[in-house]
Amino acid sequence: MKKIIFLLSITAFSCSMNKELPNEVNLYSQRHYAVDELQYKNFTEKTGIKVNVVKANADELIERLKNEGENSPADLFVTVDAGKLFNAREAGVLQKVPSDAVNGNIRTDLLDSDSYWAPITYRARIVVYSNERVNKSDLSTYEDLANSKWKNRLLVRSSSNAYNQALMSSIVANLGGAKTQAWANGVVSNFARDPKGSDRDQVKAIAAGQGDIAIVNSYYIGLLLASEKEEEINAGKSVSVFFPNQGPGDRGSHINISALGLTKNSPNRENAIKLIEYLTSEEAQEVYVNNSYEYPANSLVQPSEIVRAWGEFKIDKLNLNALGEFRSEAIKIFDKAGWK
Repeated sequence: MKKIIFLLSITAFSCSMNKELPNEVNLYSQRHYAVDELQYKNFTEKTGIKVNVVKANADELIERLKNEGENSPADLFVTVDAGKLFNAREAGVLQKVPSDAVNGNIRTDLLDSDSYWAPITYRARIVVYSNERVNKSDLSTYEDLANSKWKNRLLVRSSSNAYNQALMSSIVANLGGAKTQAWANGVVSNFARDPKGSDRDQVKAIAAGQGDIAIVNSYYIGLLLASEKEEEINAGKSVSVFFPNQGPGDRGSHINISALGLTKNSPNRENAIKLIEYLTSEEAQEVYVNNSYEYPANSLVQPSEIVRAWGEFKIDKLNLNALGEFRSEAIKIFDKAGWK
């Protein structure tokens, strides 16, 4: 199990956190992006409310919330996966977010119908392809990635990764278990190498000629193109972005969200709601899109210039709770297919 990381730069939890402290809000967060520290700093400067953050993986944080019960110091559960929000709700560690302002800030197709969480950003699980070795016309759908024409050409990270688990869950929800198993078997047979590394590493592998296409989160391309490292900029420039399943009558590209859940036993509930309202506001959403290259949850905010260059795309309107509901079946499919 990973060690829980204390972010001293923001304000670490102390032994006394079980006592309610004035004018603070306490986060249990899975997110690991530098932009978050900037957002919390801006929020504190505007409101005087201190933001305390504990980081760990989502499953550890949910378990901690369960174990702490009414004594939990946490006000918000922050995750990068709707599936983990589903798990947190099933575990009984969340309460509804009672804020008309939040509902007004967020685009309607991203809202949780039961108001148990509030998205702050979303991203697409896209296909990137070599500008030198692949024609865009060869690409079409996620399903087509199992076609033998991609044998020894496809790059992707491990099946233990939440981004891939969410994608597989969405395919199960859309196609059913049997068709998804056949798809996974075909995808595995097309691997250019055993799954390893991050999404950035898949793009770098294309640039190095180790594969021709890869499955990655959209914002990683923005981060590569905006990097200060020449190697990363060159890797980003070596590929183009493709949004799968955009044809007439097709379902659209899979998306997932980063979101906030209000904890059941939040000791600083009003401050937590203020933070949710701030992070979904136009001001904060502009900070997200121009630093993390994610898509904004607020419909009044445009994506960054880098992201807009990829064009608009149709998103899969699947209920995001399905990314949790079908997760266990998705993991079994990974295992049966031999997806490492």
